[in-house]
Amino acid sequence: MRTLVIGAGVSGRAAARLSRSLGDEVTVFDRNAEVIAELGGNYPTASGEWSADLLNRVDRLVVSPGVPQHAPEIRDALARALPVVSEVELAASVVEAPIVAVTGTNGKTTVTALIADMLIGAGSKAVATGNIGVAFADIASEPWDVVVVEVSSFQLRFIDHFHPQVAVLLNIAEDHLDWHGTLAAYSAAKSNIYRNQDPSDLLIYDIDDPGAAAAVTGATSRLVPVSASRVPEGGAGPDGNNLIVGDQSIALGHVRDPAFLVDQAAAALAAREFGVELEVIEGAIADFRPGPHRRTRVGEWGGITWIDDSKATNPHAALTAVADYPSVVLIAGGRNKGLDLAPLARADNVKHVIAMGEASVDLVAAVGSRGRATVATSMSDAIQAAAAVAVSGDTVLLAPGCASFDMFSSYRARGEAFAEAVLRFHEPGTSQ
Repeated sequence: MRTLVIGAGVSGRAAARLSRSLGDEVTVFDRNAEVIAELGGNYPTASGEWSADLLNRVDRLVVSPGVPQHAPEIRDALARALPVVSEVELAASVVEAPIVAVTGTNGKTTVTALIADMLIGAGSKAVATGNIGVAFADIASEPWDVVVVEVSSFQLRFIDHFHPQVAVLLNIAEDHLDWHGTLAAYSAAKSNIYRNQDPSDLLIYDIDDPGAAAAVTGATSRLVPVSASRVPEGGAGPDGNNLIVGDQSIALGHVRDPAFLVDQAAAALAAREFGVELEVIEGAIADFRPGPHRRTRVGEWGGITWIDDSKATNPHAALTAVADYPSVVLIAGGRNKGLDLAPLARADNVKHVIAMGEASVDLVAAVGSRGRATVATSMSDAIQAAAAVAVSGDTVLLAPGCASFDMFSSYRARGEAFAEAVLRFHEPGTSQ
């Protein structure tokens, strides 16, 4: 097999290593010559402008998630009827353990990590992999009991035989339209998570999310719903201080944010499918803490609370965060992904928008004549502007609704910059 790997990032390098271990002749292409140089001559490579001549010497493409489906590399391969697969598809062809796959516009990382924690707590040799950090292809050959994979719409777009025994589809809302083109195409890619499932497999979904509920209508899997506000028939959800999972009851932990309740319910159902005892699930929920930059409380000064939700990289996630606070000074913006930011800027409980980055023009336009917007050119400017308009009882919320890559290297870097700027403003001399 002659394999051309498109993209030399984390997943591309993992795909190249796995392909070579399977006996493939591997070539790696990346437009960035510096990234290719980092491979150190381990593979035949090509960089710079794409040339379709590269396809003359290959049998298939393995594409990295950062390469959009409309890129010429993929377009030319499809035109020649060459197989195009994602790194997730490649890894799944090798792994021998059952797969749990988790996708959704928001919440994927939380649920993936929580399921893995529950399985490990029950004594299984399990791993959280995929979009969560460690590339699936790098661990696929190891002897696992269960592999829990966070999968993005990019990775699901190019699958063939990828078959999770348990799939979790949390939600579907507008995101990555710059990559997929339309919401329908994005939803179709997400729906691929259950494409190869059969009636013996489990598909967990949020019954209250319109996108997820619509997407699962074509599934032949066993459908089991979750909810943040009730206990759906046959599924899982909160009832008072308890989480009801089927006909069992588990004490809720201290994290009762609706978004995280859905996450906990989905993880509990997935764990139960592998026989994890209720006591182990309850312990994992009691110990659960949201990951960094997910509605992280930086501090409170003068009755004003400052919250870092830098992980809210699309309007759906940002609006969910905004809804949790009665009066919000919102710091938003960054690199838009072809999405409508108007609902975020016009939310009833947003009293003022501090707009940043490439999307600031769109945000200010969305606010319109109400005059509740300020443009900030740096995070320090944004903190000062927010402090100037916030009063006791307000929440200053960093929920950008956009990617970070215009001003920061990642959502983590953006969140860290926010927390550092907040602390410097309120407690000069404080370092983090």
